Amino acid sequence: MFSLFSSVSSCRAAALCAAALISGALPGLAADPVVSNLKAVQREGTKLVDITYDVAADTATVQVSLQISGDGGATFAVPAVSVTGAVGAGVITGTGKALTWNAGADWNGQYSPQVRFKVVADDLLAPPGFASIPAGSFSMGDSFGEGDSDEHPVRQVTVSAFYMGKTEVTKGEWDEVRTWAVGRGYTDLSAGEGKAANHPVQRVSWWDAIKWCNARSEKEGLAPCYAVGGSPMRTGTTVPTVNWTAKGYRLPTEAEWEKAARGGLSGKRFPWGDTISHSQANYSSSSSYAYDISPTRGYHPSYGVGAQPYTSPVGSFAANAYGLQDMAGNVWEWCWDWYETYASGAQTDPRGPTSGAARVYRGGGWDYSANSCRAALRNIAGPGDRNSVLGFRVLRSSVP
Repeated sequence: MFSLFSSVSSCRAAALCAAALISGALPGLAADPVVSNLKAVQREGTKLVDITYDVAADTATVQVSLQISGDGGATFAVPAVSVTGAVGAGVITGTGKALTWNAGADWNGQYSPQVRFKVVADDLLAPPGFASIPAGSFSMGDSFGEGDSDEHPVRQVTVSAFYMGKTEVTKGEWDEVRTWAVGRGYTDLSAGEGKAANHPVQRVSWWDAIKWCNARSEKEGLAPCYAVGGSPMRTGTTVPTVNWTAKGYRLPTEAEWEKAARGGLSGKRFPWGDTISHSQANYSSSSSYAYDISPTRGYHPSYGVGAQPYTSPVGSFAANAYGLQDMAGNVWEWCWDWYETYASGAQTDPRGPTSGAARVYRGGGWDYSANSCRAALRNIAGPGDRNSVLGFRVLRSSVP
């Protein structure tokens, strides 16, 4: 008989752990959500696990995610992809909430007497312009077997919760921060380019992006994330150390970016599903890919006019389930990681190698095909490179 855990009573500890780790409220606005009475029972004769819980919050609804440990709570790296019921965004607070995990789909043939479950609720009170991305695991990489070799092997990755900018950084935002920064030690911060103030900034290097993140942090009185020699990085090209828990702005890791782009969907090509058209993203359409079903080909008909670059105003297309826009197309987005091929095995909060020759960027752009807009696709460039299809968006690990 299939078995996952030796005792349902072990879930009580997980419920207490979940309540302690839940976050998302802003001081003075609302108390943190509280999860309690977490119980899990394997449905007899099946590989399904039924989980019930209560959730209380100052908001009417919360976003709920499930995390699973196979080692007594040391790590929560067991896949929690095939989950139905009271999970995801819009869960109404109250008692007797129920969800079901299909262990046969996510963890077939595995056994552990140390399985623990954790239900995490987030009230989604993110800072203005940001979306709350819940902690949890996802399948990172190309599950279709159609991508480049460096999109494999597909692996289970668990990331901590964070806040992601809903849109790419605009030229207007770039200029505001840069104007403040140039007289405060940021002497080599590029002017960047942008078609308009509400279009994404582009022609900014990886070095430009991380220094701009620090400048914005300092401008707003937040602790910068990047330091050189113990001081905030403001100039130069020395690889900085990273304070991953600082409250300031930073680039997403590659894993954070892909989890955010997928919007909670499992095994899909794009942030919304498996096909793409000009109604969903700003990219260059062609008949080369069966999943490119746009009735218009070539550059986007609304934005591929006049002089290049053919960027679109940020937020011109519908958001994914996490509330993020332009995670496919418009401009590519720098990530923190040095490039390397994927290692096999589950990982938690991977941040890439400690050195390398090129940095990763993600998401596709206005001059690139549907293939490049896939959530799994990776691209690379030297950290000093600048071009008209490359920008970025920012992330915050926590808020004051």
